[in-house]
Amino acid sequence: MSTDAEQAHSPHGTPPPRPAHPPRTAPERPSAPPSRPANAPGFTPDPETPVLGVRAKAPFSRGTAEASGTRVPPQPSTPPRPSVPPRTGGPFGNGRPGGRRRPPSRTAAAAASLVLGLGLLGGAAAGSWLGDAPGAQPSTADTYAHARSAWHSIPVDDLFPRTLRGKREGPGGADRVWTRIAVAPDSSCGGGFDPLLAKALAPVGCKRLVRATYTDATSTSVTTVGVLITTSGPTGMRALQQRFVTEKLDERTDLMPRAYAAKGTAAAGFGDDQRASWRIRILTDAPAVIYTVTGFADGREVTDPQSAGEATQRGATSAPAQSGLGNDARGIADAIESGFRRALATFTETTS
Repeated sequence: MSTDAEQAHSPHGTPPPRPAHPPRTAPERPSAPPSRPANAPGFTPDPETPVLGVRAKAPFSRGTAEASGTRVPPQPSTPPRPSVPPRTGGPFGNGRPGGRRRPPSRTAAAAASLVLGLGLLGGAAAGSWLGDAPGAQPSTADTYAHARSAWHSIPVDDLFPRTLRGKREGPGGADRVWTRIAVAPDSSCGGGFDPLLAKALAPVGCKRLVRATYTDATSTSVTTVGVLITTSGPTGMRALQQRFVTEKLDERTDLMPRAYAAKGTAAAGFGDDQRASWRIRILTDAPAVIYTVTGFADGREVTDPQSAGEATQRGATSAPAQSGLGNDARGIADAIESGFRRALATFTETTS
């Protein structure tokens, strides 16, 4: 039976006879229906598109479909927004499709934290590259440069303390105490060394020489200590130190430093003939030579001077060994060297 609408479309008002229906057969059911995302009903995915989640082929535009004569169902002006977007693993996801979405405020905060963290790390790395990172060690060139200007900036009491204490530095491991009795004006190296020692030190040059004289607690011995600031670089200082060690120049009696005999003190009679023991230290991490020379405060001459290294050996019987003058030369040299390094480190920190 036809409807009124169908009759209205027939030219004679009578519908044409319907063809006989073919026998019905059940449609073949696929083993598995094609998968499609829950957010696009009726949409068949492109199996060749390896992207995050499921993505459709690029749809035709309305104008293109109409020009080709293909009828396209009307498209809404704004495509529907999926209720739950596909999810994949990453910094802010858990890798499970359909997982709970992070609130926008938390996502923005996490992203800001990540950017801030990367900025801080980048800034720290840049600081390290520029050598301004906290705790960074100064280079050898910086240490040498600071040492050459430190001699007139370090307080005299820091470089040459008024009192020095030597724990177990005396003969037999006894404690020693030395008191400063004179400080020489800073000067050139002329007159500070015997001619042969001056010649041996010449390769590293002389920028300045500062000296002080100490006496022991009983005022029976006197010791002059000096700090020579050189004009040489690390290579020259290492070469000089190697030569002193190889040729044992610090043990030769014709290479003894000279004393600073301050008038009106216990060291007033401390001349070349009163020198009993000495020590010479060539530094390689700073342009400096530190030395000491000791003698008797009563002005007696010494006929068998001996270096501090030899006079402090077990079983040594020379006058410098028996009187402890070798111990004085070694102990004061070590104390001034330690103080010089501390003063130099402090000066470097305050001027950096």
